[in-house]
Amino acid sequence: MTDQVTNPVSNPVPGQLPGRLTTGAAAALSEADRGAESVPDRGPSMVVHRIGQVVRWLLMIGFSVLFLYPFAWLIAASLKPRGDVFDNRLIPRTWRFDNYVEVWHQLPLLAWVGNSMLIAVLAATLVTLSSSLVAFGFAYFRFPGRRLLFGLVLASMMLPGAVTLIPNYLIWKTTGWLGTNVPLWGANLFGSAFYIFLMRQFYSGLPRDLFEAARVDGCSYFGLFRRIAFPLAIPSTIIVWIFEFQASWSNFIGPLIYLNLGSPKQFTVPLGINYAMTMYSPTAGGHGDYQYVMVASLVVTIPMMIIFAFGQRYFIEGATTVGIRG
Repeated sequence: MTDQVTNPVSNPVPGQLPGRLTTGAAAALSEADRGAESVPDRGPSMVVHRIGQVVRWLLMIGFSVLFLYPFAWLIAASLKPRGDVFDNRLIPRTWRFDNYVEVWHQLPLLAWVGNSMLIAVLAATLVTLSSSLVAFGFAYFRFPGRRLLFGLVLASMMLPGAVTLIPNYLIWKTTGWLGTNVPLWGANLFGSAFYIFLMRQFYSGLPRDLFEAARVDGCSYFGLFRRIAFPLAIPSTIIVWIFEFQASWSNFIGPLIYLNLGSPKQFTVPLGINYAMTMYSPTAGGHGDYQYVMVASLVVTIPMMIIFAFGQRYFIEGATTVGIRG
């Protein structure tokens, strides 16, 4: 018997005109066509995707090397003898681990770290509290001229620091506090325009009904801030505190103006490192012992690393929250 292939076109079903497809056959062919069209051409697109991934990885590695190289160079220079500090080798020819012991005898590094820590903690704490109070006032209270006053606060952010440098110096000179660390944190009692703006954005996003309900229960205005607003703003408060701590820790101009006339033991870390660079310079009669400067520069980065490590979760959470509410 001869095998025959059934064709829905050539062999129509009874009652159907020749040349027409049955409903089932048409559906099957239509499904097959859609399946053929849905198969993507993965060849070129996959190649482009792979190339994009490789380029991204190369860029990330390149930028990582760019930012990590100075830190690696600093570590290597701190482990070298005097004559090899600037040879640009990342692996020292002679390892001098005793540099980390000798630096404490060569420089008053512990005093510098202590001075910077005291000033940074006071400056960060005072500006955080004062800015939070002012920001809550702008966010909660409704009074005539509120927008104008807040605009003036924001306008003060546009003033360069050099504009107020001499007036601030003259003010502190009249107080008799030159040569002390008070000018480096005393002004923070009055808040900071940037931090006021940052905290106000957060407080403005809090439900006003929450505060009104507390007022009905007899809570004072300061109680609204202390019991409700401030606890809810802990993430953004930690952001402000870390920002100001870092700014105060690395501040060089302020100590140079207000502490430069005092004893080297009163210096902060940036001013002390600058003093050590001058002291070891051959043009100033030094012997070029810059390896101790490298050790000091490396040691003073440890507190900031510790603070950021402990505050990283709050830092990220606060940045996200302030961004959403702002």
